[in-house]
Amino acid sequence: MAQEQASTFIGLAGPSGWAGRLAYIRERLNEGTQTRKLTSQRFAAEGALEKARRGQALSSAETALVELATRIPVLYEALNTAGRARLRANLDAALVGDATIMPLLHLIHTARLQEERGFEVSFSGLEQATPYDLLISREGATAEVACDSISAEEGHAVHRSLWTRLIDRIDPDLQTWLAAHPGRYLLKMTLPKGLKGEAESLPDLHRRINEMLTNAKRADYDEAAILRLDPLLLAGAQASDSPPGMIAKLRHEFGPEAHFSVTGTGPNLFVMAARGGTENEVAVAMRRRLAAIAPARLSGDRPGILAMFLDDTDPAEWQVLRDQLLLEGEARQFLTFPEARPVVAVTCTSRYELTKAGAPGGDLRFRNPMHPAAKSAALAPAVLSTL
Repeated sequence: MAQEQASTFIGLAGPSGWAGRLAYIRERLNEGTQTRKLTSQRFAAEGALEKARRGQALSSAETALVELATRIPVLYEALNTAGRARLRANLDAALVGDATIMPLLHLIHTARLQEERGFEVSFSGLEQATPYDLLISREGATAEVACDSISAEEGHAVHRSLWTRLIDRIDPDLQTWLAAHPGRYLLKMTLPKGLKGEAESLPDLHRRINEMLTNAKRADYDEAAILRLDPLLLAGAQASDSPPGMIAKLRHEFGPEAHFSVTGTGPNLFVMAARGGTENEVAVAMRRRLAAIAPARLSGDRPGILAMFLDDTDPAEWQVLRDQLLLEGEARQFLTFPEARPVVAVTCTSRYELTKAGAPGGDLRFRNPMHPAAKSAALAPAVLSTL
């Protein structure tokens, strides 16, 4: 069944489009061990579809992604001519470069949630080119839903994509050095300006670390990076600790925002721990995005829902954002802004909700109590706060 579903989606994408997508992903997978892991995470949906096409066994998360993706061809057949053209253009764009099909899956996921809550759903953005994506109605009440996505990297002081590329660059050098200097070492890195944007800063940081090791320096610092090399001494650390166990102890000591790498085997280890000069501001980045899109994506003629998809986050970070109410705090701050006047609710999802492993109910919802429709019984299933 999954194989047939995947073939239907790939048929809509087109043989050349899908072949190009796979070629790009394979190229990224060959860049290095850490980049390979991050690439597999980013293109999880595309990877699941290709596995299904080949008839390979799928995990429960992969099965959920394939099921969502195969709703796209079904939607395509149900749309009018203009809607089909727009959907195909969106799909084509999602198969190029670093883009993914996740925003499209978020659109499908959002529509499915509202249908399950008893709403009639029309894809007005595709069919009528409305600024919002969906028009939902229930018991005589209607609301506009604008789906938007943001990368968690926009709020990271140290971008995961650049960190993994740095590790892949320097890991062979660290292995060579560690073989000549057996022991357990910790290189602590503070990056006051962070590690963001383009990769131009990676060669210089790589060079500085190599020079520290070659010249047996304990420290090196300037306005871009503060580096300190010490023996690795962690409470409770054992020589037999596996890399995941070591990372868990490091995270407990350095906090959830730090980035780590472990090089070596057996008792010999070289660990790097990096932090930016500021705390991560993923929820703040989302709030800024909400303020930017609300005036452009909602008409103001009906209650509006901003459905946000937060990508490029890992399970631990997503749990922190939820449990510490960071997303709720920033969403509620936004709802006090003038730009939020047409917004009756903000919803948040990650890829973990798309795979049915995230927040119960499929999304986080934050209602705007100041909106005239906030107490509408008909709209309640779509707007009532989940927290």
